Amino acid sequence: MFSRNNVSAVVTQMLTVSGTVKNVGLGQVTDVAGDIVSIFTPNIVPFGALHLELVSTQHDSLHKKVEAKAKVNALIPKGIDEVKYEAAFHVDDNFGKLGAVLLKNEHQKEMYVKTIVIMGLPQGKVEVTCDSWIASSHDNAEKRVFFTNQSYIPANTPPGLKSLREKELQNLRGNGKGTRKSFDRIYDYDVYNDLGSPDSKPAVVRPVLGGNQLPYPRRCRTGRPPCKSDPLSETRILGNFYIPRDEVFADLKTVAFGTSVLNGVLHSVLPTLEDAVTDTTLGHFSFQEINELFDRGIEMSNIKDIKSMLTVMPNLINPTERILRFPTPDVLQRDQFSWFRDEEFARETLAGPNPSSIKLVTEWPMMSKLDSEIYGSPESIITPELVEQEIKGVMSFSEALQQKKLFVLDYHDALLPFVNKVREIKGTTLYGSRTLFFLTPKGTLRPLAIELTRPPLANGKPQWRQVYTPGYDATSTWLWRLAKAHVLSHDSAHHQIVSHWLRTHCCIEPYIIATNRQLSAVHPIYRLLNPYFRYTMEINSLARVALVNAGGFIETTFSLDKYSMEYGSLVYDKEWRFDHQALPTDLISRGIAIEDQSSPHGLKLAIEDYPYANDGLLLWDAMKQWVTDYVTHYYQNDEQVQADTELQQWWAEIRDKGHGDKKDEQWWPVPTTAQVLIDILTTMIWIASGHHAAVNFGQYSFGGYFPNRPTIARIKMPSEDPTEEEWKNFVTNPCSVLLKTLPSRGQGIKVMTILNVLSSHSPDEEYIGEQLEPSWSEDPTTKESFDKFQLNLKKIESTIDERNADEKLNNRTGAGVIPYELLKPFSKPGATGMGVPNSVSI
Repeated sequence: MFSRNNVSAVVTQMLTVSGTVKNVGLGQVTDVAGDIVSIFTPNIVPFGALHLELVSTQHDSLHKKVEAKAKVNALIPKGIDEVKYEAAFHVDDNFGKLGAVLLKNEHQKEMYVKTIVIMGLPQGKVEVTCDSWIASSHDNAEKRVFFTNQSYIPANTPPGLKSLREKELQNLRGNGKGTRKSFDRIYDYDVYNDLGSPDSKPAVVRPVLGGNQLPYPRRCRTGRPPCKSDPLSETRILGNFYIPRDEVFADLKTVAFGTSVLNGVLHSVLPTLEDAVTDTTLGHFSFQEINELFDRGIEMSNIKDIKSMLTVMPNLINPTERILRFPTPDVLQRDQFSWFRDEEFARETLAGPNPSSIKLVTEWPMMSKLDSEIYGSPESIITPELVEQEIKGVMSFSEALQQKKLFVLDYHDALLPFVNKVREIKGTTLYGSRTLFFLTPKGTLRPLAIELTRPPLANGKPQWRQVYTPGYDATSTWLWRLAKAHVLSHDSAHHQIVSHWLRTHCCIEPYIIATNRQLSAVHPIYRLLNPYFRYTMEINSLARVALVNAGGFIETTFSLDKYSMEYGSLVYDKEWRFDHQALPTDLISRGIAIEDQSSPHGLKLAIEDYPYANDGLLLWDAMKQWVTDYVTHYYQNDEQVQADTELQQWWAEIRDKGHGDKKDEQWWPVPTTAQVLIDILTTMIWIASGHHAAVNFGQYSFGGYFPNRPTIARIKMPSEDPTEEEWKNFVTNPCSVLLKTLPSRGQGIKVMTILNVLSSHSPDEEYIGEQLEPSWSEDPTTKESFDKFQLNLKKIESTIDERNADEKLNNRTGAGVIPYELLKPFSKPGATGMGVPNSVSI
């Protein structure tokens, strides 16, 4: 006979908007997890029950069950957002160590469970972290399994947990059939076939992204029915798209949570603002009119629903004056003329919101790889003589090329296939472009030339192209300014569609899907990656609803218009490689760095004062050390990595399904050693945190004043086959031509509004290295490694501050210059231009 222990359990439920109503006082009638209860006395109320079952690590599922029902232990006092449930068990001495808890929700509605605390076991108090939605048993009768915070690679899984581990993964994979329901937790893959709406009208038909014709990463499958007019496209629905239930956080966060704010802006604020602007298609009449958006603001006196706008964007609206006033962006606040200067134009390629596109010139003449029969002569018309003219005798052209002093922002081949198609759309235009820079002795870049190209036209017109230089007279100077505006619109489009959306949001989603399908929640690698993947699928779903869809924000404010996502597909097909997503490899692939073990971080930079690279490598090294310590703790040798079936299936699925259009590429790393695994994981974490922070949180600082980074060029260059009247208008009033080139009134306001939201941290932002995950704290070695990571991040903060005070670093200091703080790990709430969150959360 075995003696029995009295064991108790406390389940903590968080009250949420969609499940349980918060702030219920005595005498009120409320719906608690779906059960209507009248509250009269401070006694325990029969709220309904949770069914709990304790699972031992030592025994399989055939062992005698240890189960009980838990009921709420108190009323809900006003202002408290948690409810506690209690259960009592009688547990035999031979039960062994607790490995998991099975939970069944017998209420009418779902509920969000934070933790389960078990007390009275021989091993002591055990806290099980849940942080999960539990569907009502009326919707899903399956018991939910929650493992303890102890992590196991598959080979070390205790016998009592093996079958549960596999069964839970099977549940998360689903069967690939049917329409997903809101309470489902199923992760599966699909192509991007829901960006258009073919059944609505021809104008919003969009091709499917994903497959041989238009390669693209995969998204989460929703199973919605196909469109009637195009069976390959999925129907769009009103409201939010399906994502697995535990990927939805808007109900749990404050009203200032990024997804909630962005959702409110897209569906409430922007339509209201468009009503407040008299003609959204008109350009601005003067730069003073643009500046007044920050000084005087926009009158909202005719807007009835001002309260909803106040709820979403209280920092922008003065309710007394009924005026929406945008905060002055840093680039304008520090120097109102900086956007006009070539020095700032060049500096932002290294320290602006898109710092990962500039490349070293490695061949001359610069050549296109496109079909010359279709796109015209492939050879650039920027000549050595022109280069020597512009660098003004500092060195010869051959010396500049040999000494790695020439750099290029090259959107020629990527944009040229879209030029003629885009030009058929009213209100936008496009060129292929190359912008050449020279690295000066002071370590700054000087723009030398811009080459704009239009391919041959269907009517027989030949290829048109022209080179612009900074200019030595009024006409050439103004043409240069206009050429810069076109290049900036190209850079803005590439930044938003590729550097931001594709490389972070889009490419990460398959990692998240595979992680949940193939790595058990008890797997140490799952627990390492989870905080860096949190919130991403929800923001991606919202993006498909209103940002990257047909007629959404991207299409209506960027030059590529309805071809924006096709452009992303082309770049993904031609340029994206997983191994080049690692920061050191990215820098090497662009010719910006070479391996040099005697240099800091093992890299010698061609541009020594490159703020994004210098700060990014600090962060990369700290991340890699944290990942190295973590991985080597769980894998003592390479054989354990190779034998980890979950891990190997996880990586195979990322390659073969999540990025299936690239599965046959030879550059995919193979995780047969701990070191390769460390590189893979560090790359994923860098893209989700460091890279995303670098390309996202400076958007308003630099692009909020849209003349500095126009998202669209609405008219062609006045020197491209001009009529007599067009040329006369340019010569007479070049400033008006620039204003007509820049975004319209409606586009400008839309860009300012969205960029302000995207650049802002919520009050409960989760920054990298700030929060110790429960499973990490469970293991003393892992906790010690994380503490070291935290310390390194604090040192990085100090180092970045020191660099921004160093007057020798001209790309991050100087009169009117915005200091480079985008990779400082921590931040206050708001659009601060600093702070690195764990994940892609906005």
